[in-house]
Amino acid sequence: MIMKTFALKKENVDRQWFVIDASDKILGRVATKIADRIRGKDKPTFTPHTDGGDYVVVINAEKIKVTGEKFNDKKYYNHSLYPGGLKTKTFREMNEKHPERIIEEAVKGMLPKNKLGKSMIKKLKVFSGPDHEHESQQPIEWNPKI
Repeated sequence: MIMKTFALKKENVDRQWFVIDASDKILGRVATKIADRIRGKDKPTFTPHTDGGDYVVVINAEKIKVTGEKFNDKKYYNHSLYPGGLKTKTFREMNEKHPERIIEEAVKGMLPKNKLGKSMIKKLKVFSGPDHEHESQQPIEWNPKI
């Protein structure tokens, strides 16, 4: 008996919305769970070349935790592509000014580095406070075991 390999097509993707509260959760552990959910790796229909993941809304991004001395030592780099254009910010500075970008950067680093990854990261919505603007999508409360 010949068995066929299943390949998910983009027309057959069933997407859901999930909301996760990042309060007192560790950055790397929650980012891996979010990346898996956005990519669709937690579904039995996972296909590497198809965007079959779900939407994820993250709230309370400013309350995310890191272990060890990363709160003061972890650095984020940005370069303007001009000589001498390297700018660095610590985790503390990013958490004060743009706490959403911390989670976005962590999840983006775990996705494929191609057009597929760029379309996947658009399914991540991060908010620094407890409120978000996606109530009309009726997101499901999601508390992954971390």
